[in-house]
Amino acid sequence: MLSPRAGAPPPCPRARSTHELAQLHAALAKSGLSTCSATPATAAAAARACARLRHIRAGRAVHGASAKLALLSASTLLPNALLHLYASSPGEHHLHLARLLFDTMPDRDAASYNIFLTALAARCRVAEALELFDEMPEPSVRSWTALIAGFAQSGRPADALRVFRDMERAGVAPNEVTVVAVLATCANVGDLETGRKVHGYARRQGYCKSNVLVCNAVIDMYVKCGCVDAARAVFDVMDIRTVVSWSAMICGHAMHGEGEKALELFTAMRRRGVSPNGVTLVGLLHACSHMGLVDEGRAFFQSMEKDHGIAPEIEHYGCMVDLLSRAGRLQEALEFINGMPMEPNSVVWGALLGGARLHGNIEVGEEAIRRLAVLDPGNDGYYVVLSNIYADAGRWEDVARVRRAMKLRGVKKTRGWSAISVGGAVHEFAAGDCAHPQATAICETLDGLLGEARRRGYVPDTSVVLLDVDDGEKERVLARHSEKLAVAYGLMSTPPGTTLRVMKNLRVCSDCHAAMKLISEIAGREIVVRDRNRFHCFKNGVCSCRDYW
Repeated sequence: MLSPRAGAPPPCPRARSTHELAQLHAALAKSGLSTCSATPATAAAAARACARLRHIRAGRAVHGASAKLALLSASTLLPNALLHLYASSPGEHHLHLARLLFDTMPDRDAASYNIFLTALAARCRVAEALELFDEMPEPSVRSWTALIAGFAQSGRPADALRVFRDMERAGVAPNEVTVVAVLATCANVGDLETGRKVHGYARRQGYCKSNVLVCNAVIDMYVKCGCVDAARAVFDVMDIRTVVSWSAMICGHAMHGEGEKALELFTAMRRRGVSPNGVTLVGLLHACSHMGLVDEGRAFFQSMEKDHGIAPEIEHYGCMVDLLSRAGRLQEALEFINGMPMEPNSVVWGALLGGARLHGNIEVGEEAIRRLAVLDPGNDGYYVVLSNIYADAGRWEDVARVRRAMKLRGVKKTRGWSAISVGGAVHEFAAGDCAHPQATAICETLDGLLGEARRRGYVPDTSVVLLDVDDGEKERVLARHSEKLAVAYGLMSTPPGTTLRVMKNLRVCSDCHAAMKLISEIAGREIVVRDRNRFHCFKNGVCSCRDYW
């Protein structure tokens, strides 16, 4: 009944090991589906084996045989196993089959709902998942967790955290999987307050002692929320550390401009006999880049395949270009790009453009922008950097030409936004937007800070404003950049000495970078800004990064 060939499973479209096929044959033979001795339990075991081995054609044969033997209505055990088979298989067609089976099940239990809900959430079908969730008679912790993960994976972290708070109000205790999902969401949006709260809960439940995945998620959350010291404190007391733990901490130190600590940690990692992975090497190359250690970075890159059996990927090549470009070895970086075994992407050429900006090399900057105009034509940030290179050289006609090129190609400046969490609420600010309820006080505070910064030597860098307006208007635009508004609000709304943590969707511009250094000194505060590239820790008038770019 399984196929025309006397009970053998259908041929699989992709190669399988002899052991896997033997497992599948054994499961199907044991199920008794070709005889009258089959039961729902044995058929369910066969369906689970097909799902585990991802043999969807054999699974459909099990489904057909089960239907002919009238096994599907005995209990939810077999339908749930088949539902899991379809729901866990890739492709919209299999999800459609899962939907048909779910809709025609005469009885559904909590497992039925959770299987299908998880499938919908994993495919970012959050509207359907939410509708299904609302139908459930009593959602379990697995149901809540699936919904949280679905919103997070579909780029809706605020909704994910809202569902988590609803879960708390419903009195459902999070499990370890929930904790990992929520911590990952907090890391993505920089919600340190919720992250700390969840970490405290995980610690009280004993998850941080028994579950390395939870510890790794805690480390990642603290790193991405700008608390590298808190991340290191968690790392240092872990009983068991995987390569993921070591890599997360190495990358965390590198992201925060603590290259020496990243390299020291790698040495300790190797002493413990832990082999690095590709992520570890990305962190090491970033550390070398920000410390200007060209020879050390090159040695790490060359050791990847030779010593660790890791084939360099595009991210590693991008790190090497960044390392060489920052060090001023722009021609060497260009030759390195031309010798890459794969096509360089916009990140690689963007790193070269950044080096050209840092060292004022117009020729290399123009070459990089020619490539970027093809690879990422809508990214306004690259045009801003080229314009800055021309402005630094006093080539104002070329600055105007860049503006015209942007207009001709329809490139529009991406509006910057920044977010700061105060009192459990996340406050977002858009560039030039004073729609906040305390807008007047925020702008007055910011104007006072910038006035004092001017007295200490701050001069607005109007070259970053690609608008055809006079310098006075450009300065007004700069004064309302989103990270400045967020910092002004943070200073107004938090006690003296509180560290301010700001998350930004774009790179911090050179003007804000210069202003933030002075504001940290004026206010006597530590200001941590996470932009799309890295962390900037402003304290006592200096930044943790060696250079702006």
